[in-house]
Amino acid sequence: MDFFSIFITLFLIMDPFGNIPIFLSVLENVDPQKRRKVLIRELFFALIIIIISILAGKHIISFLGLRQESISIAGGLILFLIAIKMIFPYQIFKMQDDSDTEPFIVPLAVPMIVGPSLLAVLLLFSSSHSGSLIKLIMAGSSAWLVTFIILLSSTFLVKFLTKKGLVAVERLMGMILVALSVQLFLDGILHYLNQ
Repeated sequence: MDFFSIFITLFLIMDPFGNIPIFLSVLENVDPQKRRKVLIRELFFALIIIIISILAGKHIISFLGLRQESISIAGGLILFLIAIKMIFPYQIFKMQDDSDTEPFIVPLAVPMIVGPSLLAVLLLFSSSHSGSLIKLIMAGSSAWLVTFIILLSSTFLVKFLTKKGLVAVERLMGMILVALSVQLFLDGILHYLNQ
């Protein structure tokens, strides 16, 4: 995969438009003057986890003894399930926190931005692009930066797009992710059949 494909895939999995209502809900009890600071801190924690996952991915895959084809097929299946959930949300929930304490790493950095699906795909990409980890880090950082900008603008975006508009954007992103997941799955099967 090239830089742009990796960037788009990671950005779609981070799902910033789908996370806007959850982020606003979690930060509801935080002092309005501190919200932006907390949001920036949580997003930087997410970036650190992304970079560590990319750098450690190849070693984790080799330690587990997994083949590239199995990782590609599994990654395609995971992305497909994520995309289906984005297109047909089976649960709309509000993160409720009765305490007045601000979030710290959980739930904003992990699992909202860096969830199990993003970690699995980062492992897949880092093992299949082991010779170009710099490109992968740049693609991951770029996807994170766009997510960062969207989430910092979340209050404006909710007013501009409305909740229905955010749902429509998330479903469109899910449809693109379906196509990417099928391609990843087919690539894994083709590599397996060729060997």
